[in-house]
Amino acid sequence: MMLLWACIAWVFAATIVAMLPMRQQYFPGIALLIAAPLLILWVGISVAWWAGLLALAAFVSMFRNPLRYLWAKARGQNPQLPPELRS
Repeated sequence: MMLLWACIAWVFAATIVAMLPMRQQYFPGIALLIAAPLLILWVGISVAWWAGLLALAAFVSMFRNPLRYLWAKARGQNPQLPPELRS
């Protein structure tokens, strides 16, 4: 039951962050980005491995742009941020 409530809380938090202006999404989005793999692992252990894979697919779909940016940074490239995030 705790897993269900944790997942529901994550979804509501993600929805609220998505409604914020782009500049204010950065720090809460990072917190959600860090919390998601922990929830996905919890789902995979508690429910079934295939449920964990479905959760991982949903996570990658939702966070595809930040993950692309982090992947490019990890490979040593200098990806461009959207104009609304540039200082």
